[in-house]
Amino acid sequence: MLCELNPIALDRLKAMLLSADELRMAASLLYQSYYDDPLFMEIFRADKADYEQRLRAAIREELSTFWQAEQPIIGLFVDEQLLGVACVITPDSGIGASRLWHWRLKMLLTAGYVSTKQLLDKEQKIHAAMPAQRYHMLAFIAVAPKHQHLGLGHYLAHAVDSIVDKDPASEGIGVFVTLDKYKTFFAGDHYQPVTELAFNTVSGTLMFRPRQQQ
Repeated sequence: MLCELNPIALDRLKAMLLSADELRMAASLLYQSYYDDPLFMEIFRADKADYEQRLRAAIREELSTFWQAEQPIIGLFVDEQLLGVACVITPDSGIGASRLWHWRLKMLLTAGYVSTKQLLDKEQKIHAAMPAQRYHMLAFIAVAPKHQHLGLGHYLAHAVDSIVDKDPASEGIGVFVTLDKYKTFFAGDHYQPVTELAFNTVSGTLMFRPRQQQ
């Protein structure tokens, strides 16, 4: 088992788009990483007994929607081991605040009405506050818990940047963060604070990184 990344392992580090067979691994990594995220705990009601089940179901449906809509799902690998995941929504995805009806139905059946409504309300608030009309959105970014604090998040962020910066139709990329440490992380990658947003008891910062001209 890879417990730390030595210089040789770093030479083998690669970011690539995931295949359908790798979505299950991505869902597991995202579940572990977002289990104690304040916003997800609020939306999917961590105080209820079935929190874990609803969170797992929601992440699976999100990944399925991204895949069917051909949105970039980036995996960070050392050899065959998945160490990180980033999910990006493109300007013409058709998903976001106006979700496809089949996604809504699946989410209602798996995550429940309240969680589904709160997730849609969150996206609508974020969309209304964005400082751009055509933009990418960073839906998920996570490094496996046992491999954090090794700089791998920066590799993932740079892979996301390359997708955005190569798209002349995009004005940039947004992300919503609820913890100060992530605000500092994104600020180091040219993300700028846009506004503070509150969702029930959880507040956070909407940040935006303008596309860097190629």
